[in-house]
Amino acid sequence: MTTPQQRVAVVTGAARGIGAGIARRLASDGLVVAVLDLDESACQGVVEQIEADGGRALAVGADVSDPEQVEVAVRRVAEELGAPTVLVNNAGIIRDNLIFKMELSDWDSVMAVHLRGAFLMTKACQGYMTQAKFGRVVNLSSTSAQGNRGQVNYSAAKAGLQGFTKTLAIELGTFGVTANAIAPGFIETEMTAETAARIGMDFEDLKKAAASQAAVARTGRPEDIAHAASFFVSEGAGFTTGQVLYVAGGPCD
Repeated sequence: MTTPQQRVAVVTGAARGIGAGIARRLASDGLVVAVLDLDESACQGVVEQIEADGGRALAVGADVSDPEQVEVAVRRVAEELGAPTVLVNNAGIIRDNLIFKMELSDWDSVMAVHLRGAFLMTKACQGYMTQAKFGRVVNLSSTSAQGNRGQVNYSAAKAGLQGFTKTLAIELGTFGVTANAIAPGFIETEMTAETAARIGMDFEDLKKAAASQAAVARTGRPEDIAHAASFFVSEGAGFTTGQVLYVAGGPCD
């Protein structure tokens, strides 16, 4: 079996925000990291940061909703870095609107990236995991899985990822593969800044409003989610699977 320092992780949607934070954290934990996003050039900055800190990383461009691109990307990771036995399905988009305004394309595109993407990436990587008798799958859900006005597509996708996670845990557990989900609350990222702009609200005001609703009286940062991912990916988390961890600054149902 490979040592923890030789583990290869693939983090999707890792060019910025939460994905970039997770990629940097896993690299600092000693893993080799494939930084995957739609635009390969956009991943290069994260790769350079990891390498500057003494880690090893590879920028990979792929559309996670395209089965051919996923197969090519995962094969490239295996050939250039080694068998990917850690996968973080973080890639996601938002197309928010009330249901009577929502276009079919808004529904389909969100489902394609979040659910189809997680399915394709996991299917492509699980063979390497089961062969190694070790694997870690971490899926990024959201507190929106509990329902959120204007996000019927996003909420459904994030709730779906929780069921996906629990089923993976059941199917893959005997092969030494765990599957867990992280459900972030409000995290300060480019995506939440874009949401503020879309609704015509100053980002600082949006952050203050979110902080006022949190038990810890602050908003989250990518590092908070990266810390949770680090635990789920760790060697010591082998008896933790099928779980959904809400990292939201307060209790969630």
